Amino acid sequence: MQPLLFLLAFIIAENSWSQAVAIEPGVSANLAEHRAKNLKNIHYQLSLDIAEDKTAPISGRVVIDFNLVDNQQPLQLDFKETPNHVHAVNGAKGSIDYKFRDEHLIIPPDALAKGRNRLEIKFTAGESSLNRNPDYLYSLFVPDRARTAFPLFDQPDLKARYQLSLQVPAEWEAISNAPLKEKEINERGALYIFETSDLTSSYLFSFVAGKFQKVSREINGRHISLLHRETDNKKVSRNLDAIFKLHNDAIVWMEDYTGIPYPFAKFDFALIPSFQYGGMEHPGAIQYRASSLLLDESPTQSQLLNRAGLIAHETAHMWFGNLVTMKWFNDVWTKEVFANFMAAKIINPQFPDVQHDLNFLMRHYPGAYSVDRSNGSNPIRQNLVNLNQAGQMYGPIIYLKAPIMMRQLELTVGEQTFRTGLQQYLKDFAFANATWPDLIAILDSRSTTDLETWSKVWVNTAGRPSFRTTISDKEQTELIQQDSEGLGRIWPQQFSATFASGQKIITSNTVQTPIPDQPLQLNSDGLGYGLFPVEGQRLKNQNELDELERGALLIDAWENFLTKDDLAANQYLKILLARITVEENALILEQALSQLYRLHASFLNAAERAYVQESMEDLLREKLESAEDPGMSRLFFNALREITMTTEGLTYLQKLWSGEKILETVPLSETDSIQLAEILALRQPQDSKEILASQREQIENPDLLRRFDYVAPTLSMDTKVRDDFFQSLAAPENRATERWALDALGYLHHPARVDQSEKYILPGLELLEEVQVTGDIFFPSGWLNATLRNQRSPTAVEVVHDFLRQRPDYNPQLRMKILQAVDMAERASRSVNKDSAAN
Repeated sequence: MQPLLFLLAFIIAENSWSQAVAIEPGVSANLAEHRAKNLKNIHYQLSLDIAEDKTAPISGRVVIDFNLVDNQQPLQLDFKETPNHVHAVNGAKGSIDYKFRDEHLIIPPDALAKGRNRLEIKFTAGESSLNRNPDYLYSLFVPDRARTAFPLFDQPDLKARYQLSLQVPAEWEAISNAPLKEKEINERGALYIFETSDLTSSYLFSFVAGKFQKVSREINGRHISLLHRETDNKKVSRNLDAIFKLHNDAIVWMEDYTGIPYPFAKFDFALIPSFQYGGMEHPGAIQYRASSLLLDESPTQSQLLNRAGLIAHETAHMWFGNLVTMKWFNDVWTKEVFANFMAAKIINPQFPDVQHDLNFLMRHYPGAYSVDRSNGSNPIRQNLVNLNQAGQMYGPIIYLKAPIMMRQLELTVGEQTFRTGLQQYLKDFAFANATWPDLIAILDSRSTTDLETWSKVWVNTAGRPSFRTTISDKEQTELIQQDSEGLGRIWPQQFSATFASGQKIITSNTVQTPIPDQPLQLNSDGLGYGLFPVEGQRLKNQNELDELERGALLIDAWENFLTKDDLAANQYLKILLARITVEENALILEQALSQLYRLHASFLNAAERAYVQESMEDLLREKLESAEDPGMSRLFFNALREITMTTEGLTYLQKLWSGEKILETVPLSETDSIQLAEILALRQPQDSKEILASQREQIENPDLLRRFDYVAPTLSMDTKVRDDFFQSLAAPENRATERWALDALGYLHHPARVDQSEKYILPGLELLEEVQVTGDIFFPSGWLNATLRNQRSPTAVEVVHDFLRQRPDYNPQLRMKILQAVDMAERASRSVNKDSAAN
């Protein structure tokens, strides 16, 4: 009977456990809600032992102290690793007979007490989010990847305090969220012991360690340090003053706007080669992609603005996202919208000569439209049932469309009301968590507009409206706002229109809005969001328009070209070339050159391209050499490098690369030389081996050299070498440095290679789900865009749609991202084939 009694007891125990929150992979919404009610006052003491050898395992120990409201149910800790990574679990009564199932350490009720508990866990760290390189590493835990490294409660609304100790090689530097308490040199290297952090969500806990150079500055009484690995000391010196000043200016601006002093114990940051994102806002230890802050000589105006905007974005996160954090990742967009929205305000005084409405327009609208015009458009706010799908929430809609929405919201309630509402929001939820409805309730109480209803269309639904004008039966000119999906929605918004009599503000809150007369240009201030008609005469008279009107017209013209059949690609090309020839505003010029590249790569058929190729190259070369402004010269240099195809043009690039020809306004950096060598190897495959070998000998930066060696096989003229490289991407370890993998995919699917690269589309799509599981948040979209953005054949598009048809139950979020990524290829396919048939 003993075995039977044991079995019955086991079954009873299992049943009692199953009555609690289901044990399943990831962090379900149900589990998160249950733990948020049951866990309080969480504190982690984490120790990691990191060897210089990147193949050596990282041993760890974590002590977790917490208050438990109810100890009647088993407790789930998150640890996405194999069971053999857990070595021991101890509690107040000694060793715990835990279970390990579905990415969770399960602590039985009899090992828990009401009130204060302590668990000690010895483990081997998982490394998928520790980004180990030969002599440095950095953790990146957003959105739910802390659980891949060590056991914890990995959800944003269980804020905790972290006390970290790192044993590392003696010559390594290290930073984390909290200030350094002490550094001990021992026989095994250096032990960094950090103070206890401020209350922090698990996805924001972070550390960086490795062979970095450390630079510190004292600015207005605030000590700021940065870590970097750049070997070009002149580049570092050239950029340091601006980097520190931009951070300080952003902090001061945010303190003034919010009325809340910088809320964390310290402010440091690390510049990381080939970092996955532009930046990540870990409090006290921001991480940046090094090339985003350490700019080459003669940067473009856009690069300078983007650097300032990125720094302002990450700094604004200290209040929006770090001080007040979303409760669940369905509201991840709330931290991103405020970071981008505030960044646009912060950089205004830093660049007094820039038309900042134009900058906002160029930074946000093209990317937002790229999704909203597609069949994969998604709402700003989306549902989320499990944090293991949270990475799929990210994309242009939350980063680019949401700030456009927020600007319209500020116009609706008024700038001062908006600001005081945000100040109340930050004070009410400081070091806690909030939802979008929490903020809307605060603003709604201060506004006469029904903001809850307003928000339902802008935030909870996908897509954009279209606009047209008509003459009513009463001979009144009317602006018509239409829902392209036929759902009868209205996007309440305000924008200006230019009439013969002057510019007037229009508020479009209904389907039909009376306006004074037939406008010369709708949305001439670029504030409106949607598909606006463009008058041909307005395009011809662009030289008479101001900067903002020209910028808005350029974006609206591109959207009309893509969505309507009014204009052939070669006709739009003429308009673009005319604009590029005379445009003096760098932001508009950059957008025009971007459109030129996409037309050239995707929309011109072979005959059209051959007809204009030489004259295009001549124009870009002439503008490159005659431009007096270094930033403008770099725009033409970048465009020429990507578009050049003729023998004469490639010879010109070869002379630049070899140093035979010197450009006074664009001194070539090591990165410039590498990019030139790579494009020359691709365009001149017969010489690729020699070009790449020569370039490799000249590379001094070890991080750039490792990247160069990684992408080199994709530039080979040998098809088998390229095929073997692509097949190697099936192994997660071969795509671990995601920026390199995307660069390599971009070369495999380069416009010059699309006929040869179609065979990679289907296997690339078949890998997507694994890419999502093993990669960081932007990697799936980057993978898709690198694969599909340059495709333009009906067969390539059909491969994508056939893939989706055969998988009716495919992950909905990934389905949307596929449809977003294939949108340009679909439009290009229709355009090229239509024009070819006409010819």
